[in-house]
Amino acid sequence: MTKIGIIGDGAAGLTAAIALAKRGFDVTVIGKGFKNTNSYLAQAGIAFSILEGDSPRAHFLDTVRAGKYLNDEEVVWSVVSKAPEAYDFLILLGLEFEANETEGGHSFHRVFTIRNETGKHLMRSLYIAAREHGVNFVEGLAEELAVRDGIAYGVFLDGELLKFDATLLATGGFASLFKYTAGSPLNLGTLIGDAVMKGAPARELEFVQFHPTGFIGKEGVRLISEAVRGAGARLVTDDGERFVNELSTRDIVARAIYRQMQAGKRVYLDATGIEDFKRNFPQIYAFLIREGIDPSKDLIPVFPIAHYTIGGVAVDPWYRTGIKNLYVAGEAMSNGFHGANRLASNSLLECIVSGLEVARTLSRDRPRLGEVPEVPYTFDSLGDVEALREILWEHAGIVRTAEGLRFGLEKLNGIEVDGRLKLLARGVLECALAREESRGSHYREDFPVMRKEFERPSFFDGRCRL
Repeated sequence: MTKIGIIGDGAAGLTAAIALAKRGFDVTVIGKGFKNTNSYLAQAGIAFSILEGDSPRAHFLDTVRAGKYLNDEEVVWSVVSKAPEAYDFLILLGLEFEANETEGGHSFHRVFTIRNETGKHLMRSLYIAAREHGVNFVEGLAEELAVRDGIAYGVFLDGELLKFDATLLATGGFASLFKYTAGSPLNLGTLIGDAVMKGAPARELEFVQFHPTGFIGKEGVRLISEAVRGAGARLVTDDGERFVNELSTRDIVARAIYRQMQAGKRVYLDATGIEDFKRNFPQIYAFLIREGIDPSKDLIPVFPIAHYTIGGVAVDPWYRTGIKNLYVAGEAMSNGFHGANRLASNSLLECIVSGLEVARTLSRDRPRLGEVPEVPYTFDSLGDVEALREILWEHAGIVRTAEGLRFGLEKLNGIEVDGRLKLLARGVLECALAREESRGSHYREDFPVMRKEFERPSFFDGRCRL
């Protein structure tokens, strides 16, 4: 029986695990528990263009507009056209959506949600189904990919080699390499950097999406869902001025807030006009109350935070990488679906579709391990991750300049941190420096407009190629 190792127990990993187990594969998922994933933390919902009046074409156009025309159109069509299949897959697991909402950049109320804590319900359903289909679970963090001579043989866990016929990387992105993020602290991108170091190039690392409405309080960094703005909340300064269309795409709203803060103003989300906030947004209401804020009468202070990394390990349309027997799904990979800026709630759609599709690819490829050579284990420690997070936040944040990016690269040379993380951070800085334009989530103050000659993806294999 073909043995598949899935690294990561978020939505993409568990979807692939279920689909593979149904096909008779021996599947093992390695992770720290689904409650520790970004998928579990997802608030708003999943974008499905399946309702009357909507269409895959409208969803396609919204996605490409949000991505500022850097999207791979073939990939966009492939993903949005599979929305009905992804929806049916979840419904058959017993998931019941409660509402449809509109989020920034969408031309239709196609975001399917469950009390704006969709991720929690989605992940429970996926986990239960994976267990029912005989998927094996191993708790822990895979430290290193076992790769030799361009072939993947499995992963190292606590120094021990776990051998698999094929390895699927579904660890999520690397937003936690930035100082402020509401995502899982586990999402550092260590194995993304590892894959690049061992022969699988990355793609579009410069595109990091900053969510406009983060909240920094006693409990740390939290997220105020975009759906709150979709329900009518307004963004205002401390003098009551409304300064942006709240339902513009996230890059536009995040920069507008950043500019106000640069001018010395504080920015708030005014949700006092939303009826029954507690019922519609129970998770958000609960933590705001714990922070001493009643959204029915108080303004909510907000701050842009790193939220989603569009770049990742480059994959072909079938989720294969440059390393034989290594596949990648979900946020850890990049195939051009999001372009320069992710459309809200397309991420969970991509997770489900990529999980189903990579299972089909593995069914066709039927990889076999063969003889396993000696593969060295090199992991020691992650090192000074906090210094790395400071560098990326300060020099590769919401607004970038050549001077700041070069300074960030100089600082990077002087810190002691895991070489794979340093390589990944260098990829972000170098590709942001090479892209001398502003497009989507990448904004260069010294090149503030889109330029036609940069309407192409970047790749990083130790050097940025644009």
